[in-house]
Amino acid sequence: MNRDLKTYRKSYDKMILDENKISVQPIELFSDWFKEVEEDGGIEEANAMTVATHGLDGFPKTRIVLLKHYDKQGFVFYTNYDSEKGKAISINNKVCISFFWPNLERQVIIKGEVDRIKEEDSIAYFQSRPKGSQLGAWASNQSNVVSSRSILEDNLSALEEKYKDQSIPKPPFWGGYVVKPLEFEFWQGRPNRLHDRIRYQLLEENKWKIDRLAP
Repeated sequence: MNRDLKTYRKSYDKMILDENKISVQPIELFSDWFKEVEEDGGIEEANAMTVATHGLDGFPKTRIVLLKHYDKQGFVFYTNYDSEKGKAISINNKVCISFFWPNLERQVIIKGEVDRIKEEDSIAYFQSRPKGSQLGAWASNQSNVVSSRSILEDNLSALEEKYKDQSIPKPPFWGGYVVKPLEFEFWQGRPNRLHDRIRYQLLEENKWKIDRLAP
């Protein structure tokens, strides 16, 4: 199918991003933006973020995960350590994460290095998950080939029976990662494609260099 998309047009004119009116700490600007996106509405999962890793096959790969915590130390998400992204991170822990919030015509791109979070923190989060999500972590050998969906459903049914009267332990192969930022880029859509782009680059602990980039 050949589809022409040249007529797709949108004017970005909701807000501005002025480097003279922002915090010297990028996490504070991120927090302000996240709150504004939530309050504006129209985004079902404002915490959905793209994680890009350097794949084992030599290709970069992106996927959407859910941000579960952030502070000045970094951005936390959870996954199977033996998944494709987990294996990629174990070899090259330099990643890029990004957020796209079309309701306010914004995106944030963050480069950083990844470490596993403390095991006790992964356990605490796992125990806060719904039981179905806990069982799902055990039922799926993430990123591996599976011959049919019925295998996954049979695995889940067996686990439901096994743990029907007891608590579910966190799998040893599942837990959290924290992305520790080295660079932030905040992008605000503007008219005539002259978008605002402000970059923060880490110089030393809690000290960032701020630059405006051409769109």
